[in-house]
Amino acid sequence: MFQKNGVPGREPGNEPETIIAASVKVEGDFTSQGNVLIEGMVEGSLRTERDLRVGERAVITADVHAANATVAGEVRGNISASERLELEATARVLGDIKTKILVVVSGATINGRVNMGAESPVVERKTRLMPKVETVAAEPAKVLARTAEKEDAPEKEKRTVSAYFAR
Repeated sequence: MFQKNGVPGREPGNEPETIIAASVKVEGDFTSQGNVLIEGMVEGSLRTERDLRVGERAVITADVHAANATVAGEVRGNISASERLELEATARVLGDIKTKILVVVSGATINGRVNMGAESPVVERKTRLMPKVETVAAEPAKVLARTAEKEDAPEKEKRTVSAYFAR
């Protein structure tokens, strides 16, 4: 069952230290410091400091955190890969993805948001999309004072300025 030279088709040093076979179901928080191969079912949370491989028949109902991940099965939860995430043709992801590098093979499906590259939270993108609204209830004196100044200004000094905010 186990070969001395590791798993066929894997580079030396990248052999899985933990294997969850097809007949195994894990419930709860799963944490590993090494490489993990999932062929069975995991429910709860899944975290590894190294590489994760999700087999074609595997079903994961958990938020997943790994340095690198290759998914061929189904993940129902968010995936966070600090370096690289590869979705093979049989992969099904029902959740959000956050990674630096994303490889999607034709046939893979994603139903969720994808955040890639440098740290750029979604809030920054909303900043450009949502117009700023002044509320009178927050600081009524200041809002009224600005309104009065604008009305007294000469016509050529009046102008419309677009402003945006994020929640």
